[in-house]
Amino acid sequence: MSKIKIFSLGGLNEIGKNLYIIEVDQDLFVFDAGLKYADDRMLGVDYIIPNYDYLKKNQKRIKGIFITHGHDQQMGALADMLLDLKGVKVYATSFTLDLIKEEFLAQNLNANALVEIKPHKKINFGKNSIFPISLTHAVPDTVGYVLYTENGAIVYTGNFVFDPTMRGGYKTDIGKLAYVGKQGVLCLMSESLYADRKGFTSPNHRTTKIIQESLNRAEGRVLFSIFQAQLYRIQELFLSVETTNRKVVIMGKYLENMVLNAIDKGYITFDKKRIVGIRHIQDKDIVILISDEREKPYSNLKRIVKGYDKFLTLQETDTILFASPIYDGMEKSATDVFDMIAKMGANLVVLSGGKNLSLHASSEDLMLMLDLMQPKYYFPVIGEYRHQVANYEVAKQIGMQEENIILKQNGQVATFIDGVLKDTFESVSVDDILIDGKTVGDIGEVVLKDREILSDNGVVIVTVTLERVTKKILAGPEILTRGFIYVKDNIDLIKGAVDLSVEVLKENIKENNIDFNKIKNGIRDRVGKYFYKETECKPMILIVLQEV
Repeated sequence: MSKIKIFSLGGLNEIGKNLYIIEVDQDLFVFDAGLKYADDRMLGVDYIIPNYDYLKKNQKRIKGIFITHGHDQQMGALADMLLDLKGVKVYATSFTLDLIKEEFLAQNLNANALVEIKPHKKINFGKNSIFPISLTHAVPDTVGYVLYTENGAIVYTGNFVFDPTMRGGYKTDIGKLAYVGKQGVLCLMSESLYADRKGFTSPNHRTTKIIQESLNRAEGRVLFSIFQAQLYRIQELFLSVETTNRKVVIMGKYLENMVLNAIDKGYITFDKKRIVGIRHIQDKDIVILISDEREKPYSNLKRIVKGYDKFLTLQETDTILFASPIYDGMEKSATDVFDMIAKMGANLVVLSGGKNLSLHASSEDLMLMLDLMQPKYYFPVIGEYRHQVANYEVAKQIGMQEENIILKQNGQVATFIDGVLKDTFESVSVDDILIDGKTVGDIGEVVLKDREILSDNGVVIVTVTLERVTKKILAGPEILTRGFIYVKDNIDLIKGAVDLSVEVLKENIKENNIDFNKIKNGIRDRVGKYFYKETECKPMILIVLQEV
C-alpha cells in the first residue's frame, strides 16, 4: 500500500512563509522555505519563518529542499533552518543558488549543502524522482517541480505566469508541461495570489511605458524602488534608461552584486559602464535603484525619507517611482511612506495594483496550467484563504469536481492511499518563529506583547532598599518612569504611587520577616490600578527590591 501526505508548514492562509512538504511513504520532500515580512504591529521583529520542528524530528527522512526561485518568500528561511538541519541538501537552479550563496556568505554559513540543478534534468531518489520545469516569473531560472511517484506525478508550480514574449532564463517550457500532463498527474499544487483576477496576467505585468514616461518627465533624480529581487522589473528600467542620458547608482551591496551577476550571466541586458558609484548619487540626471532584502518593506526608503541615510537625502526635485504593486497587508507601511514623501514635496509615482500586476498567475493562467496538467486532484496553495477559495472556483469553472479540489490550512494533511484522497483529519503542529536579529527563536508572543505595552504606555520602575537584618526601609520607594508621564508635571501622581508602595511594604514586613512576592504583586496591583484610574494608561510596572 502506497501512502502520500501533502501539507504545509507555512504559505496557506497567508502571504509568504511558503514551505510545503510531500511525504511519499518514508521519503520526505520539501518545496520552498520562505519567510514572511513583519508588519508594523510586530515591534522590532525583522521577519517571520515557519516553525520547522517537524523537519528537525524527521531530518533523516528528508531527501532535499527544492527551491523554485530567488525570492525571500520562497527561500528566505533557509539560512535560519540550516543551522539545525545540518547536512540536508538544498536544490536550486544557477541564479537562485547565487542569491542563496550571497545570503549564506553574509551569515558565515557553509554552502556545501547547496546543489545546482538544471531544468528538465531528472533527479532520482530511489523509486521517486524530481523533474524541474522552466517557468516564467520576475526572476530568471524559475522552475516548478514534478515529483514522480508510483501513483502518478505531483506538480508544485511555485509562482508563474504565461507570457510567450519572455525568453531565455524567463521562458516557460509549455511542451514539457504538456508532456507531464499526458503522463498522468495525481495532484497539482498551484499558486493562488491572483486567482480572483480575470484574464491572463500578461501583458498587465509590463510597465516599460510608465517607467519611460517617469524618466522623461523627471527634472531631477529618479529613485526606483522595487520589492525584493524583481529582475524583470529592473530590466524594464534599464531598457528605459538606455533611451536617456541617465546613469544608474545601485544602493546596497547585495542588490548591486545581484544585478552585476545577472548582467554577467546574460539575464539582464545593460551596459555596466552606465552603473556608477555612490559618489554620483547627487548628480541631477542619476537613477537610484533601491530595494529591501529581508528587512521590513520600505525600510530603506523610510530611512532615506526621514533623513537617516548617510549617502542620500531626499530633495523636492526628486521623483520616487514605486515599481512594485503593494502586497496585501503592506498597505499601511506603503501609505506612511507615501505621506512622508508628499510632505517633503518630492514627486511620487505609484503603480496601480489593479492595472500593473506582478508576475503571478491570474485566473486564465491557472486555467491553462490546469488544462495542461489534467490533474486528478487540485490543491490551491500560496496565498490568503480567500485566494485559495478563488482558485477553487477557477478549477470548478473548467469542470473539476468539488470533491477533488483540496482546501487546507497550514498543518492540515491531505492523505492519498494508493492514489485516492482519504479523509484522515490528520494534522501536524505549526507555528511562527519571529526573528529579531541573527538568532533563531529569540523572540516570541510574550516578548512581543511586552513591546506592545511599552510602546503604548511606557514603563514604571519602583525601587526600594531594605536593611538586611531588620528589614527597615533605608531608601525609597523611588518611582522612575520612561515613556509614561513627564514627572515634573505630575509630582502629585508620583507621590500617590509612593504612598501606595509604602502601604504595601508595611503590610508585608512583620517581625523581621518579609514576603518579597507579596510585596511585588501588591505594589504592581495597587500602583497599576491607581495609574489606570488617574491616567487610563496601563504602563508596565517593574519592582526592584534590594537588601544591604
